[in-house]
Amino acid sequence: MNIWNKFLYALLFVWVKVHALFPLRVLYVLSDILYFLIYKVVGYRRDVVRHNLKASFPHKSKAERLDLERRFYHHFCDYVVETLKMAHISQRELNQRAFIENPEVIDHLMDQGHDCLLLLMGHCGNWEWYAGSTPYFHDATIYQIYRPLKNQAVDRLFIYLRTRFGSKGIKKNDTLRDLVRIRRSRERSVVIFLADQTPSRANLHFWTHFLNQETAFLTGPERIARKLDLPVVFLHVRPVKRGRYTLHFELVTENPRNTHEGDITARYAYLLEGLILQAPEQWLWTHKRWKYRPEDAPSKEASRTDKNLNT
Repeated sequence: MNIWNKFLYALLFVWVKVHALFPLRVLYVLSDILYFLIYKVVGYRRDVVRHNLKASFPHKSKAERLDLERRFYHHFCDYVVETLKMAHISQRELNQRAFIENPEVIDHLMDQGHDCLLLLMGHCGNWEWYAGSTPYFHDATIYQIYRPLKNQAVDRLFIYLRTRFGSKGIKKNDTLRDLVRIRRSRERSVVIFLADQTPSRANLHFWTHFLNQETAFLTGPERIARKLDLPVVFLHVRPVKRGRYTLHFELVTENPRNTHEGDITARYAYLLEGLILQAPEQWLWTHKRWKYRPEDAPSKEASRTDKNLNT
């Protein structure tokens, strides 16, 4: 990191720390102001959000989609201030605000001898909080797979926020190498994948019908689970009220090597879609999720699957 980025990081760090000192009720006032600026004045990615909502919910009226759009931007601004709060929030408060209903699912898998498992999540609610609350699991190290941000100062800031409570980051390109090392060490660990990001053009291997359109999904988590025989768990998120979420674990598979290729990814897509449909304003609609079509996929490698609702 060069001198300029170090200086920028210092400024960002102080700015975030100062804002994090305020209670959330004050930060939500800031969120309401941000909503006006980001949505009304700047119109941050409003065309992307509008296009995504129209393609995903063609049965909704224009007025209904506009209402959903507004609710999404309110939530998005809440996500921003809640993430700032991570610089000062206590572990106890975070666990209360991102409350895990059934931690015994993870405990049971580890009691069965599974030292390492994969936790699949989506960009729903405040995913930063969920990763921060997971140190609830005693004697387990939390690893978060992440894509480094282009801006080094901002990237370093997010690393600080995400690792405040002892979790560790793994760069996306180092995932397999590091997980092989973790697996061999027999370290008790939970590895978090935010698996709803768009694959690169070269990795358009898996397609399924998702939110009313053909959608490509990352297959990396499934390939790693099958290769290393790691149990896979999905995280359900239920917003309770502003600043409070209930989290529920669902086992996808305890024995991934016994599944057919594509089963885990298909199941993840099905569970994620159900989660989004329950509270669509909670998903990250600013993401250019559908910038590729099936015809963009490498013809010899791409596959198509229908979701099996019962697997």
